[in-house]
Amino acid sequence: MRQEKLKREIGFWSLVSIAINTIIGAGIFGLPSKAFEKTSAWSLPLFLVCAVFIALIVLCFAEVSSRFRQTGGMYVYALKAFNPMIAFEVGWLYWLVRVTTFAANCNLLLAYVAFFVQGINVGSTRILLIVSIVSLLTLVNILGIRESVWITNIFTIGKLLPLAVFILFGFFFVKLENFSFDQIPTSEALAATTLLLLYAYVGFESAVIPAGETKNPERDLPRALLTSLLICTLIFISVQFVAVGTFPGLASSERPLADAASVFMGSSGGFFIALGAVISILGNLNGGFLAASRLPFAMAEEDESLPDILAKTHKKFQTPYISIILTSLPILILTIQSSFLSALTMATVTRLVVYAITCVSLILLRQRKDVPEPQFKLKFGVVISILSITLIIALLTTIDSRELINLLISLLIGLIIYSTFKLLRSLKKY
Repeated sequence: MRQEKLKREIGFWSLVSIAINTIIGAGIFGLPSKAFEKTSAWSLPLFLVCAVFIALIVLCFAEVSSRFRQTGGMYVYALKAFNPMIAFEVGWLYWLVRVTTFAANCNLLLAYVAFFVQGINVGSTRILLIVSIVSLLTLVNILGIRESVWITNIFTIGKLLPLAVFILFGFFFVKLENFSFDQIPTSEALAATTLLLLYAYVGFESAVIPAGETKNPERDLPRALLTSLLICTLIFISVQFVAVGTFPGLASSERPLADAASVFMGSSGGFFIALGAVISILGNLNGGFLAASRLPFAMAEEDESLPDILAKTHKKFQTPYISIILTSLPILILTIQSSFLSALTMATVTRLVVYAITCVSLILLRQRKDVPEPQFKLKFGVVISILSITLIIALLTTIDSRELINLLISLLIGLIIYSTFKLLRSLKKY
């Protein structure tokens, strides 16, 4: 296997760090006000409800991921459980999600940087910053997985520190009278807020993709997924508790954490939180780039559904450098040509489709005798998988026709790419 040329440098806590970095991006710095506006104090238990729903999906990922050592994550699962075409669609859709989400978040990062230096996110300076960010992440990923993980760990500490300070300091200023559960929100408000908060938890799946560079993926991935979800859930609920309890104007705030921090920490608090947002988004970008840049490698390596050149690894650094460079180019172009994209809904819808296929994979892989046994066997796994699939389908029925059309177009493009490369490969053999 050519994947054995990859260095296995990622340990348990680094997997947790990757998952946290892709779960916690910029959303937590703006989400509290949107949730409170729609459901007031009921937003607190809704965070827990969404965590339980995501936990069902994470449990399915935990079992399936404990079977495999290859890079590719959901692509590999679909390849082993279904067929190459479905696997390609899964890999293609998730790569597309990561590329477009990177472009959106990178532009959002520049908007936050402009909080400190006005005008830095426009004109030639903006382009220079984008080129610098993408080039730096490309270089780090080429130099080695250890360097990429090292940067990820630093960003994780950097993003958790301001959130921890916000929670610990703010706890002493919470006023319980700010919490009112007297008025029950409408069903429409509850549904809308549930969807909104559910989006906050996506991203954990990025940790399963670099399994080929993980020291012991079968053992560590299940524990890392569950640990990161628990940590993020505690952070989300604690942040919401402090924001609601300290800031009466939460519902109308555009920068809820910065404004709330200003109440109990003064103007320096707002500055500190804004800096935390910058670090948080940088960490999110690095985690997303790591996941996206490994997918073309896996798709060329496992089933040869992409050109062999993408499966090449650097002789010195033992990283899939061609795949990394290929991913960096559309990221760079899309980020420069776009503003803060409204891609979050589409990205989440696509993720839900990928999640559903992985949940189905759990059931199918249990029937197979030609795949490795799971090191994490989920009790009532089939029931949990069916429940997860049912809830995902229920959520997908809420998407509007435009989002459905975008999803179908993406699937069609993936099918065309897959068929083209398969045809070229077959012609080359004869």
